[in-house]
Amino acid sequence: MKSNPAENKLAPIALFVYNRPKHTTQLLNSLKENSNAKNSELYIFSDAAKNENQRLNVQKVRLLITALKGFKNIVIKEQKTNKGLANSIIEGVSEVLKVYGKIIVLEDDLIVSPNFLEFMNKALNKYENTKTIFSISGYCPPAKMPLDFTEDVFLYPRVSSWGWATWQNRWQLADWQVSNFNEFCKSKSKQKAFNAAGQDRTPMLVKQQFGHINSWAIRFDYASFCQNKMTLYPSISKTQNNGADGSGEHVGSTNRFDILLDKRKNIAPLPENPKEYPEISKRIKQTYKKSRVRKWINFFLILFPKSFFAKI
Repeated sequence: MKSNPAENKLAPIALFVYNRPKHTTQLLNSLKENSNAKNSELYIFSDAAKNENQRLNVQKVRLLITALKGFKNIVIKEQKTNKGLANSIIEGVSEVLKVYGKIIVLEDDLIVSPNFLEFMNKALNKYENTKTIFSISGYCPPAKMPLDFTEDVFLYPRVSSWGWATWQNRWQLADWQVSNFNEFCKSKSKQKAFNAAGQDRTPMLVKQQFGHINSWAIRFDYASFCQNKMTLYPSISKTQNNGADGSGEHVGSTNRFDILLDKRKNIAPLPENPKEYPEISKRIKQTYKKSRVRKWINFFLILFPKSFFAKI
């Protein structure tokens, strides 16, 4: 990758695709509706088929991205062996950040709003030196905003992986091995603090570390937590997850996270000092609330992480 970062005011877009041609088409169509698309560098990372059953759909996706137009420049990286989503994103994002220092990241199961790129680029530029902000989220969970809330953005202490952006100096703070995991497991207070932004966080981290899932996102989220950082969220979502139809690896078939996508072409000016709003944080936390049965499962999961409970 040869480029002069100073000549690229817009952040590069990294898109990770696998075996869903229909979803990929929908994402690319929505992305091209952004006015900044034609001036943006697009890096597409195409993972190889995990098995023979996936080969045909992987080939369909590769034919689709090879014929793609509508961006300033398109670089396609076709893997020869299957890396899996976590390794693909960790390696791909790291590679692009070394050149540009900032990045916008998408996966193939998303749909973006017409102002997604404008929002991401303006937020990346405005808050680059605001060290409390670890990442930018394009997604806003389906939590009803208070009637007296008029801001377009807010802070929340949780990373979102459904269309996001960050900077190299934040990304490199992630400890992908989670070297202090044993200490975390022994500390009920740290687990409680981690779960303050969602009851699913500690169970996901436990599953990750014991090999029952393979998630880059929970590790990046944990890095943000360890650094006591925040993520900037839009009050009206700029992304919609289109993969909660049973086709994804980590999201089953559900409408639990459905939102109304922002249809505006442009965004309002961003505030100088965005902040967290306790009432909004309370409402967002409720979207990650678990049932009583799931709470018991997660309780035993943390007590006995090597047992079959970790596979439930």
